[in-house]
Amino acid sequence: MGNKYVDSAMQEAGKARDKFNKALEIALLNPPEVEVGVTPHEVIFTENKLRLLHYYPLAEKTYPVPLIMIFALVNRPYILDLKPGRSVVEVLLKKGIDVYLIDWGSPGDEDKKLDLNHYINRYIKQVIKQVKKHSGADKVSVLGYCMGGTMSAMYTALYPEDIRNLLLMTAGIDYKVEGTLSLWGDKPNFDVDKFIDAYGNVPAEFLQSGFIFMKPIQNLVSKYVNFYENVDNEAFVENFLAMEKWLNDNIPVPGEVFREFVKYLYQENQLAENKLRINGKRVDLKEIKCPVLNLIAENDHLVPPASSLGFTDMTSSKDSKTIVYPTGHIGLSVSSKSLKALWPEVADWLIERSK
Repeated sequence: MGNKYVDSAMQEAGKARDKFNKALEIALLNPPEVEVGVTPHEVIFTENKLRLLHYYPLAEKTYPVPLIMIFALVNRPYILDLKPGRSVVEVLLKKGIDVYLIDWGSPGDEDKKLDLNHYINRYIKQVIKQVKKHSGADKVSVLGYCMGGTMSAMYTALYPEDIRNLLLMTAGIDYKVEGTLSLWGDKPNFDVDKFIDAYGNVPAEFLQSGFIFMKPIQNLVSKYVNFYENVDNEAFVENFLAMEKWLNDNIPVPGEVFREFVKYLYQENQLAENKLRINGKRVDLKEIKCPVLNLIAENDHLVPPASSLGFTDMTSSKDSKTIVYPTGHIGLSVSSKSLKALWPEVADWLIERSK
């Protein structure tokens, strides 16, 4: 009897060892290549590192107002088009929305002086001009994600005549709200001038380590335990590897724009207080009069929901809506629940205002 139990235990131990070795090989030692950002598209404009992508339609009827998606300057924008079945872009295209996406590219040392003025008054303004020309529309809708949402709000306040609809997604606006990033970026804790003067651009490794240690147990332990438990689930492994590719595909941030974000927004809260000036012109959020949809992740650990909640009240929009969705900062764009329930609702909201 004893030998029977010993043999059974040895077999189970062997299975566990083999499963662990398989998980280790796939997740860390030799992960297979995964394709991301594969929804068919064309590049219609480039400037410096920036590329403007236009996605081919996936519906018979396309609505006349194009949508420009503006991602943060951190990480790559293909999180919005991670893989088939895990793509905000795909959902919107199937609804008949004409989608464009800014890929900022990876800045080099020669880009360290790029500031908010350059991103708002040069890059975004040029992109909107190109989309108008390409689509034939006289106005565009803009969807800004995270830092891209903050810049989208700035642009809309400065150039309201260009924007038909403004959609924000986990966008920081009011930086008086307490959060891990605001605590780390506070003046007593972080001398941003010395940091940027020393490094030029913000190193990708600095940003990556910061994001990891905001949730260390989940990022360094829990997710690998979960992967081990699901290593024989092919769909789970494919999704895991796609997310890992994106999470580790970090890029530097141009030093000057990072300096301005930290000083003017995190430390001085100039945007929410209507004190921010870009190229001498005040960014007055009350100048935003177009329809506004504000998407907030209830469990966001990067941008506290309270940092975004008051945005619609800061504008003059008479057609505004805020949705607080039960997911995290990244889950808002890739979770199956968000893609099945939230994004079709977002598409319908946009379609009603794009006819």
